[in-house]
Amino acid sequence: MLKYTGHPLVDVGVATITAFANKRDPTQLTEKDLDEVADYIEREYVKQPLKSFLTVAFPNSGFTQPAYNKQPEKRHIYAQRVSRAYRADTPTLDVAGIFTGEPAAAVPFDVKGTLAPGRAFRQHIPLLTGEDIINFHPYGAAGLPVSGKAMLALQAFPLGCAKCGGRLLAVHSDNTELVHHFAATFLLQNRRAIQMAQQAGSSKMPESHHTYRTLLIRTLLEADQMHREALEDELPFSLTAYHLSNSGQGVGLDIYHLPMELIAFLREMHQANYKPDWDAIVRRAWEIAPKKKGGKKDGKPFQPRRNWLYEDLFDLPGNAPQFLRTYFLRVALRYARGKTDPRVNYSLQNEANLVSWKITERFLWRIMHMDKERIEQIRDLGDRLAEYVEGQNDRRFFRDFFTLQRYDYLRNILIKANLAHVKNGHPPLITLDPYVSVFEEGDEVARTDWRLARDLVLIRMVERLYDLGWLGSNPDVISDAVEEEI
Repeated sequence: MLKYTGHPLVDVGVATITAFANKRDPTQLTEKDLDEVADYIEREYVKQPLKSFLTVAFPNSGFTQPAYNKQPEKRHIYAQRVSRAYRADTPTLDVAGIFTGEPAAAVPFDVKGTLAPGRAFRQHIPLLTGEDIINFHPYGAAGLPVSGKAMLALQAFPLGCAKCGGRLLAVHSDNTELVHHFAATFLLQNRRAIQMAQQAGSSKMPESHHTYRTLLIRTLLEADQMHREALEDELPFSLTAYHLSNSGQGVGLDIYHLPMELIAFLREMHQANYKPDWDAIVRRAWEIAPKKKGGKKDGKPFQPRRNWLYEDLFDLPGNAPQFLRTYFLRVALRYARGKTDPRVNYSLQNEANLVSWKITERFLWRIMHMDKERIEQIRDLGDRLAEYVEGQNDRRFFRDFFTLQRYDYLRNILIKANLAHVKNGHPPLITLDPYVSVFEEGDEVARTDWRLARDLVLIRMVERLYDLGWLGSNPDVISDAVEEEI
C-alpha cells in the first residue's frame, strides 16, 4: 500500500504509519490500516495537546489555526481533506506527485476549497514556502503536487519524531529498518505523552528529558541492528538526523550525520569482548549533579540530560585527538562546560583501569582510518616503553613523556632512554623505521599529529603499567605529571 521514497519527511511518516499498524513492512499495509491512522488524526489532531504540539510542524494549518477555535467542525473538515485523499475513490490529476510518482489528488487541501487541487504548502509540509510565494516552482505554479498517500504520510510525520529543544527530531537512514525503529520508538513515547497530558488536562506534551544528540545515540543503540553479532553479514548503513522547526516564530533546520564508520564502531563496542569496558567509559560521561550552595538539597533526584561522550561523537573525526585524550587517556578537560560536566574531574590516577588499548585500536581503524601497520608499531612502542619504565623504575621518563609539549624535547628523552637501555646491556628500545613511522614524516620533520601519536603510545603504556602493577606502586607519578603539564 505504501513504500519508502528516499525523502526523509515522507519516509518517517510512512514508518510511523507502519508502526501504528504494528507492522514492519509498509508494503503490507492495507487501506484499513490507513483508515485507522486517518481516524486517529481526525480525532486527536483537532484537540489538545496535539493542537499545540503541531504548531512546530504545521503552523496556520487547520489543526492549529486559532480562528477555528470556535468552529471545531472546520478542523474536522481540514483533517478529512489532508488525511483521507489516499482512498481509491479520490479523483486524481494528470500531474504526478513529487514524492511517490503517483497522480496528485484532485482535492484542495484546505477548508474553503480555494487552494489549487493537489497542491501543498508550508502548512502541509514542514519547511516549504507559503501560499503566496511562487519562486522556484515550475511554470510559476505555487505549491507542490502531492498524492493522497504522501499527504497522509506527511501528516503522520510529527508522531514519528521526538520533541527536543522546541523542535522536532526526525531520523532517516539508508537502512529502512532503522527508520522504522526510530519512528516506532518516538511514536510510542508520543502516544504515552498525549495520554498523560489529556488525563492531566494539559495543553502541552512534555519534551524529551535528554538532549537531542544524547537521545539520538541512546535510541540508536537500542535498535536491533546494533546488537547483531554477525556484522560481516550486515550491510553498512549511515544515519542522518533532522532537528527542525516549521514554527512561524522561528523556522530552523540543523542536520546531523552519523557516517557508517562511526555506526560500525558503535556496533562493535556492543560485542561481548568490548562492551564491559566501553560501558564503563560511557557511564563516566553522564552529567553529574551540581553541588548545592551551603549543602542544601531540594529532595529531587538528579536526572542527567546529556552524555558528553555521546555528544562529542557528532564532531568526529575532526575532534578525534581531543576525544582520545579525554575519554581514552582520562585527562581532565580544563574547559569543561558547566558544573554538571564530569570531564573536569577525569583523573588518570584514579581511572587508569578505564584505559583500554583494544578500544583505542578499533577507534583508530574505524574512525581515523589509520594504517594497521602504524597502529601495530604504536602498540609495540608502548609495550617497550612500559617495560623500560617498570624495569628501571624511571619515574622521570614517564612524567616527561606525559608532559612535554615540544617535539625536539620528546625526541631527546627517547634518545637518552634508548642509550641508557643499551648501556645496561639490553637491545635498543627504539629502532629507526618504527620511530619514523610513529612520529616523523622523514628527514627529522615531525608529523603534524605527533602529539596524537604520543598520546596513543601513552594509552598503551598506561594499560601495561597498570597490569604490571607499577602504577599502583607509584600512584603519585601521574598527579605529578598532570600538575607539571598544567
